[in-house]
Amino acid sequence: MAEAFDLDAYLARIGYAGPREASLSVLNAVHALHPAAIPFENLDPLLERPVRLDLDSLQAKMVAQRRGGYCFEQNALFRAALEALGFAVTPYVARVRWASPAGAPDGPRNHMALGVDLPAGRFLADVGFGGHLFAGALRLEPEAEQTIGPSVLRLVPVGQAFTLQTRLPDGWRDVYRFTLEPQVTADYEVANWFTSTHPASLFRNHLLAERLTPERRVSLFDTTLTERYPGGRVVERRLDGPQALARALDEDLGLSAPASAEAVFARLPRG
Repeated sequence: MAEAFDLDAYLARIGYAGPREASLSVLNAVHALHPAAIPFENLDPLLERPVRLDLDSLQAKMVAQRRGGYCFEQNALFRAALEALGFAVTPYVARVRWASPAGAPDGPRNHMALGVDLPAGRFLADVGFGGHLFAGALRLEPEAEQTIGPSVLRLVPVGQAFTLQTRLPDGWRDVYRFTLEPQVTADYEVANWFTSTHPASLFRNHLLAERLTPERRVSLFDTTLTERYPGGRVVERRLDGPQALARALDEDLGLSAPASAEAVFARLPRG
């Protein structure tokens, strides 16, 4: 996977100029820079455009262009970067629980995450969870509360699986549930086809985008833009038309849309 990967171009894209070695400090450095430079976004599924997971397409879209992607794209690109740096990476698949009520049954396996093995142990790496991006690798240590950038996270064992949780002002919330079973490319191709083409898929019916920098977390859901700052300050604003959407994508999220702002705005539900 790493043979066709342009590591120089990727590191330039995220603004990393440090050591190139398979160490925890390097892992955390590139993990923090990636979601600041390459935001989560689902513009292609929303616009009924194909989502391709081959490495050439991922690099053309997210490295050469001013675009982001969703989990399968983000973590496939990140996996290629880590392997090019010499890391041992195991691809995982997860069941998203972010918007699920407590006690709700598990949904399908439709999220990609990564395991990274280091002398210090195994870590969970994930630059593609658009509901709550996090800024560093999480040690695979059950029940340990870990502060990573603005997030407090923990892994709760559930049988042979782990539930990733984040602490919010109202308590702990499930993010997703995964096992340590390695996945193959075909597993992601099937899940990607469903999430990017099924008429009822969230990504076909709503715009989601998120960018995480040291200064703030910017989240966009349809026409609502939310900024969360260290210390707890939250600023929310409604995008009232295509021009406001274009400014938010460009200035707040650092994205160039593959279609006009008018075409994107026309796809958004507005109540």
